[in-house]
Formats: sequence, C-alpha cells, structure tokens
Amino acid sequence: MKVTLAHMRGVPGFNAKPGFCVPKSRLWAKRHGLDFRDFAKNGIDSDRLLAIGDAFAIALVEHARRCEEAAGGQE
Repeated sequence: MKVTLAHMRGVPGFNAKPGFCVPKSRLWAKRHGLDFRDFAKNGIDSDRLLAIGDAFAIALVEHARRCEEAAGGQE
C-alpha cells in the first residue's frame, strides 16, 4: 500500500491538530533517510515505513490503512 502526504497531513494523535506540517514532515523524512520530494510526489510503500519502526511511522501506516478501508480501496 502506498502512504501519501495526504495521509501524513491527517494522521491523528501527535499534535493538538491532526497531521504533521510540511516542515516537520521534511525533518522526519530527513532523519530517516527518506527523499521527501519523492514521498510527496509518489507516496512511499507502507512496508518501507514499517521498517523504520518508530511510533510515527507505524501510526502513519495504520492511519493510511484506515483511510483506504474507509474509501473501499484496500490493497
């Protein structure tokens, strides 16, 4: 499953408002060796995010799965 920037902007539970802003998202991606521009343009495979293993990556994948299930687009 592809996780997108839209998922990142809506992931609940890490701030008062859902999601991460772009500057924090860029920092997070850099810290984990991810190409933020590629992520923003193409998304990133959920397995790659799960391999990172941090709480945000796991929550992001879970949020993306819930979004896809709600939209009827399970992969």
